[in-house]
Amino acid sequence: MENILNKEPVIRVQKKLDEYNKGLKAIVLNSSARTAQEAAESLNTEVGSIVKSLLFTTEDGFVLCLVSGDKRCSLNKLKKIRNQKDISMANADQVKEVTGFTIGGVSPIGHLHEIEIYIDNELSRFKSIYAAAGHPNCIFKISFKNLKKITNCVIRDIIEWNNQNY
Repeated sequence: MENILNKEPVIRVQKKLDEYNKGLKAIVLNSSARTAQEAAESLNTEVGSIVKSLLFTTEDGFVLCLVSGDKRCSLNKLKKIRNQKDISMANADQVKEVTGFTIGGVSPIGHLHEIEIYIDNELSRFKSIYAAAGHPNCIFKISFKNLKKITNCVIRDIIEWNNQNY
């Protein structure tokens, strides 16, 4: 099998991790982490500790939202935060063009273009959280505090509270 750690998107993520802290490493999983549920099963952890990196198109560009794997991002809250009416999920081509990653491997770091990033505080429930590292079988482990620093993101209430786990 090919070495996933040698793939360009994973190298890009590892470079950002190294710049921040040489102790942070991309980890290749034996099974897919394409969804939060799959990642949690692969890591034997709670689905909430998995970071979902969701790209949205806005009236003036894109915004990346980092939410807990057991939560759903709220379009209504995003629209209010940005004071915009037209916000929607980015399609696969937009995700690839803006982030340089394919859906299922979108990392919160190492994007091709600078993106405004929001993180939901619900991720702070966990001592360690796990984010995609540029490939559906690759993740990195980090603390909420360090993820906030490495992404230079803004903490926002961006999840739906009226729904159960998603």
